[in-house]
Amino acid sequence: MGAGREVAISLDAVRDKNLMQLRKLNTALFPVRYNDKYYADALASGEFTKLAYFSDICVGSIACRLEKKEGGAICVYIMTLGVLAPYRGLGIGTKLLNHVLELCSKQNMSEIYLHVQTNNEDAINFYKKFGFEITDTIHNYYTNITPPDCYVVTKFIIQPQPKK
Repeated sequence: MGAGREVAISLDAVRDKNLMQLRKLNTALFPVRYNDKYYADALASGEFTKLAYFSDICVGSIACRLEKKEGGAICVYIMTLGVLAPYRGLGIGTKLLNHVLELCSKQNMSEIYLHVQTNNEDAINFYKKFGFEITDTIHNYYTNITPPDCYVVTKFIIQPQPKK
């Protein structure tokens, strides 16, 4: 890259016609195969699921599920967030996560969480930079990968109170 040259990173909605891009990314990025419910939840979340493009190449994604908590509040579960290895460190994951955090703020959602394998220090440190914290440990969460344990990593979003 030439000095000072801005690289175009763009986000695009996931729709039926480009769902295959998300499937291909997940196969390349994650040691788990996702079922049809995952893809249905991703599509149903609308703006909360995005593909990331680096100079028109699909290189990353975030896929969320909207969940209703007791009392009716909606929280966001990040099912997956990933960027292909050659494109890491360019701000793509940050752009994807910030997009979802901004949506949470605009829609008055107070909680966003995900599961992270206990040995995935890169992911844990990434989320901590955004104010997420480890709130629980689930033993034997994963069935076909080692270690099988995960952390629940949560960010509680404090909504600005209207001025009186």
